[in-house]
Parts: sequence; C-alpha cells; structure tokens
Amino acid sequence: MHPMLNIAVRAARSAGNLIARTIGQSENFEVAQKNKDDLVTSIDKQCEKMIAETLFKSYRDHCILTEESGVLGNPDSEYQWVIDPIDGTTNFVKGIGHCAISMALRHNGKTEVAVVFDPMMDEMFTAARGEGAFLNGRRIRVSSADSLDGSIIGTAFPTRHRDRMNAYLEIFTRLINNCADIRRMGSASLDLCYVACGRLDGYLEQGLKEWDFAAGELILREAGGLATDFLGEPNYVKSGNIVSGNPTMVRNLIKLCDPQSLDAILR
Repeated sequence: MHPMLNIAVRAARSAGNLIARTIGQSENFEVAQKNKDDLVTSIDKQCEKMIAETLFKSYRDHCILTEESGVLGNPDSEYQWVIDPIDGTTNFVKGIGHCAISMALRHNGKTEVAVVFDPMMDEMFTAARGEGAFLNGRRIRVSSADSLDGSIIGTAFPTRHRDRMNAYLEIFTRLINNCADIRRMGSASLDLCYVACGRLDGYLEQGLKEWDFAAGELILREAGGLATDFLGEPNYVKSGNIVSGNPTMVRNLIKLCDPQSLDAILR
C-alpha cells in the first residue's frame, strides 16, 4: 500500500472507532447548527483532532484542509489533506448508520490518495492514483449499465441552495421517469464510492464542498468512472455540481437536464 495511504487508513480507523461508539447518542455529545441544514457535533471536532494528530505525527510539514477548522498546518506545503471527519453528520446525530470519514491527499493540487471509511459497515474504500480502487482490499469497478432504464441513481436535494429547488424537481421528475429507482442517503463521499463499486449506477448532486467529494472522486476514477459538472465539463471542483457514473451513464444523466433547468441551477 502507498505509505501515505497506509497512514490515512490508520487515521480513519481511529476516528471511525469513535463514531461507531457514539452514533445516535446525542445526549452524550454537543450538537450545534451551522446553517439550517448543516449540523456539527463535538464528535466531528474530536474526529478531526484525532485525524490531524495522526497525520502530523508522520508528516509535520503537510497542510490539512478540513470542514470544521479550515486550514491547519503549513498553508504553503505542496501536500494538502482534504478531510471531512464525519460526512453525513445528520445521519450520525439521528442514529442512521450511514456516514463516513473522507480523506484525500493532494500533491501540488493533484489528488494522489483517497480513503472513505464507513465505520458502521466496516467498509474501507481506498485508492492511489494509477493503482486502482479497492473495498477492504478487493478491487472494485463501476457498473457497466449503459441505459437509465433499470438503473439505480443516487442524488440529493439542493438544501444548501433552496432557490434552485423547483428547477431541480423538474430534473428529478425526469430522472424518476427514466430510471428504475432513486436513492437519497445523505453522504456524498459514500454515494461516490457506491458508484465506484457498482451499487449505484450513477449519482448527481449540487452545491457540494471539496471535502464532500475530493476522496470519493479519486476512488470513482480509479474504478473506471467519470465525474463532470451538469454540462459535462470538469468544473464541478469549483461549482460543487457533480454528475458521476461510467462514461455512458454520465452522458445519459446530462441529457436529462434541459437548458432551462440548467440555467436555473447554474446561475
């Protein structure tokens, strides 16, 4: 295993043990509301601290970009870790066993290694650039589905951009009319990993932050998948609007978005 990936796995397991011990026990930790649809807990912060300590113990000069604390360490380092200590905090608070630790390492802006760990299922998704994607050490590949007919698609409503809801509901209606079913599970990093291992045939969402998708996107690509924005371009890194699947499925999903709906979503 790539040495930096090995350290990331160790950090993820350590924080994951804390998540598994405390999920749903909101009487035992603090919960605050950052925004109407965005919670943070004292466990998020403890997980972040545990991960940062593990990484800095091995790589003192690295930078860490994390959802809760922003930039830690050396902001000028050529190595940057992008971390979400609990992706799916609302699920965690409510005791819904679908959340993950998401960690990606960028070297000079290019993602080199990625870890997404679901502690409740004990599923460790990993990837190193050019070396493939794995689930608990087993190689994974995206679905070979070439049509929306019969497909299962992951998505989420744009709760961070509620002004886009009506436009998105038009896309959602076309989506449900053309695929077998839809899943909305509440953890973007796991959604991308589920596409990577073929559990989902595709996934699309709006308004994501880089810590939501940095790790899952590399795992998806190393599993033979593709991620674009709603126009088929690579600008999802800036916009946070992402469409993913195998290349054919991505083209099929983009076709569902007509120019009028796209204008409302992208403005």
